[in-house]
Amino acid sequence: MRGKSLYWHQFMLTASMVTLAMIVLAVSFFALSYNYSLNERRDTMRKDAALIAELWQAYFASGDPYGYGSLSFRELASYVAGISGDDVLICKTDGTILLFSDERLMGKSGLALPENIAQEVARSGSYAGMTSLNGLYEKKEFIVCVPVVDQYTHQMIGMVAMLSDPSSLTEMWRAFAGIFFFTALTVLLVAVVSCSVMTAHQTKPLQDMVKASRRFAGGNFDQRVVKSGNIDEIDELADSFNAMADSLQRTELQRREFIANVSHELKTPMTTIGGYTDGILDGTIPPEKANQYLQTISDETKRLARLVRRMLEISRLQASDFIRDKKRFDICESMRCAIISMEKKIMDRGLDVEAEIPDEPVWVLGDPDLITQVVYSLLENAAKFAPEGTMLKLALGQRGGKAVVAIQNEGETIPPEELPLLFERFHKSDKSRSMDKDGVGLGLYIVKAILNQHREEIWVTSVNGVTTFTFTLTLTK
Repeated sequence: MRGKSLYWHQFMLTASMVTLAMIVLAVSFFALSYNYSLNERRDTMRKDAALIAELWQAYFASGDPYGYGSLSFRELASYVAGISGDDVLICKTDGTILLFSDERLMGKSGLALPENIAQEVARSGSYAGMTSLNGLYEKKEFIVCVPVVDQYTHQMIGMVAMLSDPSSLTEMWRAFAGIFFFTALTVLLVAVVSCSVMTAHQTKPLQDMVKASRRFAGGNFDQRVVKSGNIDEIDELADSFNAMADSLQRTELQRREFIANVSHELKTPMTTIGGYTDGILDGTIPPEKANQYLQTISDETKRLARLVRRMLEISRLQASDFIRDKKRFDICESMRCAIISMEKKIMDRGLDVEAEIPDEPVWVLGDPDLITQVVYSLLENAAKFAPEGTMLKLALGQRGGKAVVAIQNEGETIPPEELPLLFERFHKSDKSRSMDKDGVGLGLYIVKAILNQHREEIWVTSVNGVTTFTFTLTLTK
C-alpha cells in the first residue's frame, strides 16, 4: 500500500514538522507583534496626555485653567489631538469631564470617567486599559489617563485622558498578519516541494534495492544500485548491497561451475569404468587382458572415492562458520608427523627434504588433526610438482604473535595470474608440470577452507622456479 511506504512516512513527518514550526512561529509572532504595537500605542498616548497636562498646568497657574477667557488651551489641546488622531478629555479629580475633543460626546449627559479609573490615577499616578466610559461609547476603546499636578502645592488638580479607537491598531496588526501569512505560505510551499524532492531522492536507492532483490529472487544477479551521492548512510547501504550482489553473483557462478566440474569429474571415470566393464562382460576385451583393464577400473574407482571423500570434507567444513573447539598443541609435532607420512612418496620421487623445525615445542591454537591435514596436503602438493632430485623445504618461524609455516618446492614458475586461482575448487595447474595425473583439484581448496575456519591466512608466491606456500597460526603459552 502506497500510503504506508517509506516515502509517504518521511514526507508526512517532514511536512508535519515544518507546518508545526510555522504554526508555533505564527502564534509567537502574532502575540509579540500585537503586544509590541499595543505598548507602542499606549506610550504614544501617554506622552501626548502628559504634554496636554503640562499645558493645562501652565494655564491653571495663569488663572485661566479652562481657557474661558482665551481659546489658546483649547486650540492647543485640539491641535495635539488632531496630530495624534486620538481624543482628548480634560477631567476634574473626581473624573468629571470638563473639556473633550470627541464630537460623539456632544449632547450626552453624565460625562465622567469611571470611578475606578479616577481612583487608580489618584493612587498610582496613571492608568492604561480599555473602557466604554460607562456606556458613552458603543465599544471599548484604549484609554491612557495621567494626573495634572499643581506645580506649587504638588497636589492633583485634574486629569488628562487620551482615547484611541482600537480598530486602527487592529488594522495595522492585520496588515502585519497578512504579510506574515503570505510569507509563511510561500515558505511552507517551498518546504513541501523541497521535502517531496528530497524524500524521493532519499528513497530511490531503497526502491532500487527492492527491485533488485526481486530480480535476485528470480536468479538475475546483474542488477546494481546507484548511490545517491548526498547521504552517507544511504551510500554505505548501497555499497553494501552491491557488495552482497557481487558476492551472490560469484557464488552463483561458482555453484554452476562446481556442478559442471563435478559432472565432468564424475563422468570421465564412470564412462571408463562402464566401458571397460561392458568390454570384459561381452568379450570385446580378451580374457588375457582383463586384469589390465580391471586395474584401470580399480584406479578409477579409487579416484571416484577420493573425489566423494573430498566433497564430504568440504561439506563438513562449510557446515559451520569457524572452529569453536580449539586446542593447544605443538605445531612442530604436526609437521614431523606429516613428513613421516609422506616419507614413501618423497623417497619414490627421489626428493630431498630440508626441515627447519625448532627442537622446542611451539604451542598454537587450533584443531590438531585439521592442521596436520593442512601440512600434509601442502607437502603432498609440493612433492607432486617438484622435479626428481630437487629439494623440499619446511620452515617454521614466529612473527607478531603468529606461528608462520612455510612449505617450498622447486620447479616451474607459476604465472602471477594463476596464483589467485590455486585455491579454487577443481582448479588444476598445467598437468605437463605434474607427475601425478590423478588429482581432483580440491586439495588446496580444502586447505584454505580449514584455515578460514581457524581465522588464519594463507598465501603463495612463485619466483624464479621456487614456489612457497605460507600460512599462519595463533601462538599460545
